[in-house]
Amino acid sequence: MQGHLRHGRGPSVRPRKRTKGRYKPKQKNIGTVLERKFKKDKGGMLKLSLSALVLGFLGLCASGYFNPVPALAQNKSTGEVLAGLGKGPTLGTSGAPVNIVEFSDFQCSYCKRFWADTLPKLKSSYIDNGKAQFGYRHFAILGKHSEQAAQAVDCAGEQGKFWQYHDELFKNQGGLSFTEAKLKQYARDTGLNTAAFGTCLGTGKYKNKVERETASAAYLGGRGTPLFFVNQRLLVGAQPFDAFQKLIDEELQGVKSKKTTK
Repeated sequence: MQGHLRHGRGPSVRPRKRTKGRYKPKQKNIGTVLERKFKKDKGGMLKLSLSALVLGFLGLCASGYFNPVPALAQNKSTGEVLAGLGKGPTLGTSGAPVNIVEFSDFQCSYCKRFWADTLPKLKSSYIDNGKAQFGYRHFAILGKHSEQAAQAVDCAGEQGKFWQYHDELFKNQGGLSFTEAKLKQYARDTGLNTAAFGTCLGTGKYKNKVERETASAAYLGGRGTPLFFVNQRLLVGAQPFDAFQKLIDEELQGVKSKKTTK
């Protein structure tokens, strides 16, 4: 019998095939591993179970496919992990008293909702007047096209058009919007040097950067997209402007109080 259940008898065990040399597990893509675990919830984000996310992340590390950044291995604080990612694309003044960091996925519908509804209000109320700076990081967990889009926007950033391409991606979200052909079309639409863009995207120049940011978001408690840190205070989901306003005003008041006590 070849492994079938018959009349209550257990399945027979097939002999393992012998392989030459050391066994090497098939390398898995971080987005593919986590993609199957996602579901939509009512809290305004795409969510997966914490255990599934952690197990997927640790499994990648154990397989040798992914090496966590040093900050993760050393049990660093939220601020140290964010700082360890280095410089990234930002809106607003670098010396602003409030720093907002978004971890996002271009295929996430809730991320698009934040981009369309809340980000413009944050820009007019806090970013444009120097009260807050806004930064974007990748949490590309919805599969291959999410990762391709994330790499593509960083390639656009090389030519000084990160935010224009960022907007183009969210504007065109849906269906098969992030195939390589479509990503190159958006490059033409935003006036990029398409040859340089194509080379950057084709070589996977920013693949490691995208994976590093995605792993950092998971380590910092990310269970879904979008994920935000307002001066290192965690905020999850496509929250309304009022939720951001409350946190930002508290942070601004804290800065003001520190100045008056000096």
